[in-house]
Amino acid sequence: MSTASPIPSSSSYSSQTRNPLSTRLYKILGTNFGDEATKEALQTLSELYTTHPTLTKGKQAERRADAWEDDDGEAHNADSSSHLAEAVPGESAARARRNLRRDMENKLAEGSRQFLEALGEVDQKLNSLQEYINAMHASCDEAETHLKLSNEASKSLLEHAHNLREERAQVEHKKSIVTLFLARFTLEEEEVKVLTSRDVPVGKRFFQVMDKTERIRTDCRVLMSGGDGPTKAGLDIMASTSTYLEEAYEKILRWCTYEFQQIGKDMQLEVSPTMRQAVQRLRKRPELLNEALGQLSQTRQTTLLSSFLAALTRGGPSGLPRPIELHAHDPMRYVGDMLAWVHQAIAAEREFLESLFEMKGDNRMVGSVRVFSEENEEEEWVRELMDLAVTKLCVPLKVRVQQTVRSQESSIMSYKIANLLQFYLLTMRRTIGDAALLSKAIQELTDVAYKVFYDAIETQTRALHETNLELDDASLTPPIPILDHAQILREIMSVYTSSLLGDEPEEERVAGFGRILDITIDPAIDMCMNASKDKQHLRQNWDRAVFVLNCLAYLQSVLEPHSFTIKKQERLQEVINEQVVSLTDEHYHNLLSDAGLKQVVDACTENGSKDPPEPLSHLAATEPHALQKALQLFSLWLSGLEVVQSPRLSQLTVQRLHAQIHQAALGRLAAAYQTLCQEVRKPANKYEAAMTLLGSERPFGQVNLLKQIFGIDAADSSA
Repeated sequence: MSTASPIPSSSSYSSQTRNPLSTRLYKILGTNFGDEATKEALQTLSELYTTHPTLTKGKQAERRADAWEDDDGEAHNADSSSHLAEAVPGESAARARRNLRRDMENKLAEGSRQFLEALGEVDQKLNSLQEYINAMHASCDEAETHLKLSNEASKSLLEHAHNLREERAQVEHKKSIVTLFLARFTLEEEEVKVLTSRDVPVGKRFFQVMDKTERIRTDCRVLMSGGDGPTKAGLDIMASTSTYLEEAYEKILRWCTYEFQQIGKDMQLEVSPTMRQAVQRLRKRPELLNEALGQLSQTRQTTLLSSFLAALTRGGPSGLPRPIELHAHDPMRYVGDMLAWVHQAIAAEREFLESLFEMKGDNRMVGSVRVFSEENEEEEWVRELMDLAVTKLCVPLKVRVQQTVRSQESSIMSYKIANLLQFYLLTMRRTIGDAALLSKAIQELTDVAYKVFYDAIETQTRALHETNLELDDASLTPPIPILDHAQILREIMSVYTSSLLGDEPEEERVAGFGRILDITIDPAIDMCMNASKDKQHLRQNWDRAVFVLNCLAYLQSVLEPHSFTIKKQERLQEVINEQVVSLTDEHYHNLLSDAGLKQVVDACTENGSKDPPEPLSHLAATEPHALQKALQLFSLWLSGLEVVQSPRLSQLTVQRLHAQIHQAALGRLAAAYQTLCQEVRKPANKYEAAMTLLGSERPFGQVNLLKQIFGIDAADSSA
């Protein structure tokens, strides 16, 4: 195929530009394609529309004979075409385009002709279908005519059937209303038998029927509250259901009474859901509930009493635990076991009653105080039933505990029993309240125990006064009766400490032990004072004061570990302070004598009381030579061990008091030396070379140096 572009005529070119297909083909054929597939397609077109060597002579002659028309409608013969093909380059392509256009037009014409033939067949089918539809319309019209005739003929029958259907619907509606009314407001025969027959036990089905009966009565009241007032049917329903309910409550009462009699005989109590439900139902009939609970109370009284007596005498099953009365020789265990058994029985009883009345927990900590609410009806029932259940236990318990308490001779054992009773009294009050009969009984036992205890310690203190001490005993330590008395007091305080619950306020602790301290400590103080006067060897006030201080300090050491004795410790401290002041004064005078300053200090004191005073240098005791000698003795005394520790105070058993008294006396001695120095330095006392006189001997007239020797601080000396 030639690649040269054809040069069409102006008319042919204008026709091609107007024809989109020609324009497209020309554009395609005039494009230089490098794609192999495009080249192959173009080669095929060239072979199709150009002279081919394989064409027959007839075909070639036909093609040469065919005239072709250009775009302007001009016809050319084959010779001119051949001549033009030879003369004009690209003529073969132009001819091919014209052949392609012609072939396409022929194809379009052929397709249109086939389409028209097909539409003709469709038109024929539609005509046949129209004929069928017309026939169907005719048949339908005929059927409709027959239907109208039939409807007119059966109109009366249909109206009658419609009326019957309406009447039937009304009857069915009334029937459903009556059925629902009977089902809602009446009991079936089987349900009536459940409520009234003794053959049917009390159970879930019984309570369901009771609930239905209550619901019937509630709905009936609503219906009877209408504007028309109560009807005969409503009154009949209320009367019948009331009768059934009363019989049902009587049935519950009989069942509860029997069940209470059965379970009340056992110590291990379990409440079934049916019993809780039955009690809950009886709460609507208080008189019936009281009757049932009365039977339960009587049964529990008898059961608890027999169980308590069995625990006292026979013990548990197979002899374990052993009988409580086997431990009657041990008062604490004997009383404790009886009270523990009663407390355990009360706890089990309360648990049973709380389960019976379906009481919810109050989130109370174990051992904490139970708050009793007067507005809680269940709580009142529980407290009353618990009180009644343990009523018969009070008599055997009181008899045995009183016998045990009154037979005790030891004040410590009496106090232990009294504290044990006090503990259980608080426990019972927190469990069953103050007004319970058992709480009152334990309160009486506690009072008796404390009375026995107080009588015992009062007898002990009276015996302490009547004790004859060894008058010739030279020891200044507390005597044996005081030691024994203090040991008993120590054990009593230990028992009191162990009996505290830990949540009592401090004032209550102090008040709870105050009477015991008054009975035991005050007579002991008086006994110490009297003993110091009676002992023959105590001829000096010094020994008497040391003896009293030793006794009082020992009593104070017994009380110090316990905070509830603070008030009595303060009272003891006041007495000790009085004795310390007296002993300090005597010790000071002894130190003056030992140090050689007594005459000098006494002379200064006496001369100061004179008006007008005489010069100290003119007095015999304070003349320069005598003063010099006294200062020498004082300096010599300062070099001894008595400055650090006084032998006279060595018999004090409390080192604290020893140091306190000695330091106070040394302080007064330093103050006396300071006064002496001040008097010597005064010109009115007419000492020659006063500074030389004072500075010749230690402490050289320096009070601060003396205080350092004594180990006295400036703050202590100023105070």
